[in-house]
Amino acid sequence: MPAPKHDAVAAAIDRHRTRPGALLPLLHDVQHALGYVPADRVGEIAAALNLSRAEVHGVITFYHHFRQTPPARHLVQVCQAEACRSMGALDLTDHARARLGCAMHGRSDDGRYGLEPAYCFGMCASSPAIMIDDTLHARVGAAQFDRLIDALDPAPPANAK
Repeated sequence: MPAPKHDAVAAAIDRHRTRPGALLPLLHDVQHALGYVPADRVGEIAAALNLSRAEVHGVITFYHHFRQTPPARHLVQVCQAEACRSMGALDLTDHARARLGCAMHGRSDDGRYGLEPAYCFGMCASSPAIMIDDTLHARVGAAQFDRLIDALDPAPPANAK
């Protein structure tokens, strides 16, 4: 196991092992440090907190916030709240799925993009809204979505070596 993965989980266990209700804070720490909760560390987390592997796995899979695989390079969130839906968020979501090549709660095959639903960015007057990584974008249509995605990882020039 790579040292950073081991160190992050061990540090989270050390910080939370004696805390009442330690599982959620520990999982949040691990996800914050690594971007996901490694499946191969669930047993160690369970043992440290005197829980079963099933209990820890159940919490990880119950909450959509926790990922079990490394995150994509870019996280794309499309608001699914009522105001955004009324202004085209469902069509935008369909476009995003097709463009990124992944379903909601999924990741593109190349690991570049993750697609997640969001429920209100507070941009209701400027909907539909999306967030790419940590940047909000308002009044997004398909063409603007494509421009934003193209700007993330521009393709190298054709003659580049």
